[in-house]
Formats: sequence, structure tokens, C-alpha cells
Amino acid sequence: MTRHIRFAAAFCLLLLLALIVNATRIQVFQAGHYDDNAANRRSTIARYGQARGNIMVDGRPITGSEDTGEQLRFERSYKNGPLYAPVTGYASQTYGTTLLENAEDQLLSGTDPMLAPFPLIDDITREQQPGGTVHTTIEPSVQQAAYAALGDKQGAVAALDPTTGRILALVSTPSYDPELLSGNGTSVAQSWTTLNNAASKPMLNRAIRQTYPPGSAFKVITAAAALDTGVVTDIDTKTDSPDPYTLPGTSTKLTNEVDGCENATLRHAFEWSCNTVFASLGSQVGLASLANTAERFGFNDGGLRIPSPVARSNFDTSMDQAQVALSAIGQYDTTATPLQMAMVASAVANNGDLKKPRLVDRTTDAAGRTVSRTHPDSLRQTFNPGTASLLKEMMVNVVEEGTGANAAIPGTVVGGKTGTAQHGIGNAGLPYAWFISWAQAKDAGEPAVAVAVVVEDAAADRDDISGGGSAAPIARSVMRAALAP
Repeated sequence: MTRHIRFAAAFCLLLLLALIVNATRIQVFQAGHYDDNAANRRSTIARYGQARGNIMVDGRPITGSEDTGEQLRFERSYKNGPLYAPVTGYASQTYGTTLLENAEDQLLSGTDPMLAPFPLIDDITREQQPGGTVHTTIEPSVQQAAYAALGDKQGAVAALDPTTGRILALVSTPSYDPELLSGNGTSVAQSWTTLNNAASKPMLNRAIRQTYPPGSAFKVITAAAALDTGVVTDIDTKTDSPDPYTLPGTSTKLTNEVDGCENATLRHAFEWSCNTVFASLGSQVGLASLANTAERFGFNDGGLRIPSPVARSNFDTSMDQAQVALSAIGQYDTTATPLQMAMVASAVANNGDLKKPRLVDRTTDAAGRTVSRTHPDSLRQTFNPGTASLLKEMMVNVVEEGTGANAAIPGTVVGGKTGTAQHGIGNAGLPYAWFISWAQAKDAGEPAVAVAVVVEDAAADRDDISGGGSAAPIARSVMRAALAP
């Protein structure tokens, strides 16, 4: 009898061990497989079972969480949603996340291992931490000034601190309220359809996800290449640039919208944006050097994140001479995001030292303890300091004496460059108006802000003065806000 009891006890022990092994296999080693199973709603219920962490601007939340009392309990809410949509993106129970809500999703949802005091134990217990907080670099007064100045126009503004890379404003218009997409009801589906079908594309982040031909704003880069390579050694010496200029290898003649461009000095050509001079300089600099200069500014970099991914700005590296000449004035296949062109202005303002743009200052856990912090980081030296000094001088000339007069701010040193980019089949579309600029208080040792503005289909003539008329006043409003104490 005792032998049978021992046998039964051993068999029960074996079954218990098998049960433990199987439970361990399912709950530990195969947990990911079951978590990812579409039929398993536990992770989704857990995700929305607690309030999402907030995104902050100047120490104040621009997001929140609304307790619905439903199975997916908490829905995302937004304060001034259209104003900050290009920063936050949306967090939807139906359509997922975008922009900062996506890039910082683990921290905001409480699943980031950095939030757990004992990560290994939490992996076993599956305990979810409270969502963390994302503190952005956005300055509310600058963001509001950009949004108000754009008004009902289609366009975008990107503003940076040139010495740190902090993004002070990121605006895209028309915008939308991300809260319309937060839940999972029929109204959310209707909003999704309406927003996606809108001709004005309100959910498109034009500041970082849309590229445009930069037009004459690109001439800052062409001028930098011409000076760095020694093609131009004196900005007040006449260039060899006929008007009209025949594109190399073709019979196509390039003309100007202003007088006085024939053999003009670089200073004059920059102030009044002479196409013929810059096309000629682009041909003399050559494809390799021009492409190298553009890439030092950030063109052709598909890996830039702020931490949201930024669309790649393009400068072709395989072109014939005529195409190089057109690319030198920001046409042909050259395209750039507004953030990229703000980086161009920032590099000039900061003496060629291009700082990596960053939208997040730091992240913290629910108790306010710092999880991570970003610091100023140089991407590269875009050109030599001597070139920087001359570019700054010429950009100031544009505002004080040339096409950028509408960006002038009394008592402030402002440098700028207008641009109008043609587009559409046969350039039939109304032009995009550009203005890139930087501003520095006269008694300050460092620039305060660098700005890029693009206005889509600006109702203006196809010349650079339209950039000064349509986009420069917007840039001026943004710079004033950044300069205010």
C-alpha cells in the first residue's frame, strides 16, 4: 500500500512540474506570441486602462486623458489641438499614433522599460507603470505667433534656436483637432474619412513631412558653395554671368525678374536674387561640390529624427550641366522641407555650426524624475567661418536693401532670403513663396531664432519679391515673438 501511495505522490509531483513548466512556457517564453495575437484584447484593454502620460509645452500640458467608463477606458484629449497638432500628432484607439505621440509612445503609455524601477521583475509580473511625461522645446508664444500669422493660408513654419537646435515652433496649416480621432465610435470613423478626403490635407504635417522646391531660398547654399570653393573670392567683384543666360548644352535661355543682373556682383545678385548669376555660379562650382555643400546642410539625409521622422530633402547627385544650373536656383528636382530650410538659416546664423534640431527637451516618469534628457549636438560644420560672415552680411543686405524688406524689425539685426518656387506641369501652378531668416538683438552675442516659412500657391508674380510679400511678414511675426523678453 505504501508503495502505491509513493507512486501516486510521485506521479502527482510530475504532473505539477509539467503544469509549472507549461505555464512558464506560455506566460514567459511565449508571452510575446500571445500578446501579438489579434484575438487577444488584454493588451489593448490594459493600454487604455490607465491615463496616458502628457506632452508639455513650457511646463503646461497640451494633452490629457478622458475617463469614458467604457472597456477601453481612457481616451486622449487635447488642449488647443489644431495649434499643436503638428507637434503632438494623434493617439487614437482606432488608428494608432503619429508624430510625437508615436515617437514617444512607450514612455507615454507606461510600457517603456526605463519607467520601471525593477524591469526584470516587471517583465515577470507584467505590471504596467504609469505613463511618463514628454517636455517639448516649443515656445508657446512663438508657436502661437506662427499659427496666427499663417491664418487661413496653406503653408508651414519651422523655427529653431540656432545655438542649441531647440525647435521653438512647428506649425502647419490648415490644421485639425486630433481629439476627433481619439476614440473608437462611428464619429471617429466619420472624422477620419472627412479629414483624409479634404483637398487641403489638414493632417499633412507640411513642416516636416512635405517637401517643396525651395526656389531662390536655395541660393544661400549655392553662394556658400561658390565662396567655399573659391569660385567667388570677392562678393563685390563682378561675375561672368550674361543676361539672359543660356543653360549649358541647350538653347534654353534663363532670364531675371529684375534689372541689373548682367555680370552682377554676388552681393547684388543675392540681394535681388538674380537667377542668371546663380545658375552660372552653379555650373562653375560643379555638381560634386554643389551636392557636397547641400548635403552638409542636411539634404539627402533620410535618417533625421526630432524624434519624429523628417522627410528627406533632395538634391540629385546625377545631373547634366543644365540641370545643375537649374538646381543651383532651387528648381529641377531639388526639394526641401521647411524644417530643412530653417536649418539652412540656422547654420548661417550660427557661423556654420549646424545643430541637430530637437523637439524634446527631456522626459520624466509619473513622479517627475528625469528619464532622459537631450543636449545640444552639432551635426556638422557646414562651411568655414569666413564664408559664414559673408553669408550673414548678404542676408542682412536682403532685408535692409533688397527683396526682404518686409521682414525688418527695428532695433534688431535680421538676415533673410526670399524665394519663389515654380511648380506644376510647365510651371503652370501658382508659385510657392518662401522666406528663410534669422534674427539677433543688437546687444546680444548670439542669434535668437532661425525661421523658414513656406506659403503654398501664393497669389503673386513669379519672382522672388513674392516671397518677400507673402512669407516675409509671417517670418517677422515669428521672429518678434522669439525676441520678446
